[in-house]
Amino acid sequence: MELANIEKLLEKYLNAETSIAEEKELKNYFSSNTVAPHLQEYQAIFGYFSTSKNEKFTKTIQLNSQKPNWKWLSVAASIVLLVSVYTGYQNNQQRKAEKVYNETKIAFNMLAVNLNKGSVAIAQLQYFENTKNKIFKQPKK
Repeated sequence: MELANIEKLLEKYLNAETSIAEEKELKNYFSSNTVAPHLQEYQAIFGYFSTSKNEKFTKTIQLNSQKPNWKWLSVAASIVLLVSVYTGYQNNQQRKAEKVYNETKIAFNMLAVNLNKGSVAIAQLQYFENTKNKIFKQPKK
């Protein structure tokens, strides 16, 4: 009867349906010297579990602690700061140049308007001169 019970428990164990108490019963059975010949292949599994319990890892584990590399972070921040200052300076210079250009354009426009007024006045004077020369019959210079 015990062998039939062990076979049922083994079947449940292989289907992952056993409880801890049932697994202990299987471990005790396969640790003994009275294992049925057709179940001897399973004795290695349960024998491994009992011997692996006693194994201990004796080497020391060296953990590599990775500290954040603040040096590179500060270099990157400095570069970003320099680029932003340079870009801001260039934008400021361009705005100043555009302002000066617009003021110069306004000044030249005022000069052109005043020169045109002078050209109109000179044209009227030239018309007056031509008329005077016709009246007084003076030769053209």
